[in-house]
Amino acid sequence: MARATTIKEALQRWTQENDGLDPTQAKDIQLQFQWPPIEKMDGTLSTLTECEKLSLSSNMIDKIVGVGGMRNLRILSLARNYIKSLNGIEALGESLEELWVSYNLIDKLKGVESLKKLKVLYIGNNSIREWGEFNKLQSVPTLEDLLFAGNPLVENIDESAYIREVQKRLPALKKLDGENMLTDED
Repeated sequence: MARATTIKEALQRWTQENDGLDPTQAKDIQLQFQWPPIEKMDGTLSTLTECEKLSLSSNMIDKIVGVGGMRNLRILSLARNYIKSLNGIEALGESLEELWVSYNLIDKLKGVESLKKLKVLYIGNNSIREWGEFNKLQSVPTLEDLLFAGNPLVENIDESAYIREVQKRLPALKKLDGENMLTDED
């Protein structure tokens, strides 16, 4: 198989596809579906200081790294990769509003508590098995929209019991798995 595409190579390709636009000035950078796939995030990402939305979905990335300089990043899409944990996401704690990490191998939510502005978390179809891990989401008071279906925790529980447990643990949540949550005000 061909060697992996690096972030630098993917950005060079992106520049060519976007009429020579400088990626360090761009607000929206799409690097999904690279062939050969990207296997590693690296410090090159930190040069993307103006980027507000970054997509690295559908690659072969296993770790979140190199995002420290991305101080304006609001939306990060890492769906359909091989990510095992949220370690490294802490660097985006002051800016990230949406994190899309469905279809990965995540089983622990350590690091999520650092995301002070997170409103949307799509973390469906991962490997989260325990309510103890789910409870880490309680440290994100801004969370409004959660996609969690497809995790082993959900598969082993009756749907109405699952919704009750989520409401009890995350009372401010407005949307769960694509459905509006009923609140006391409704």
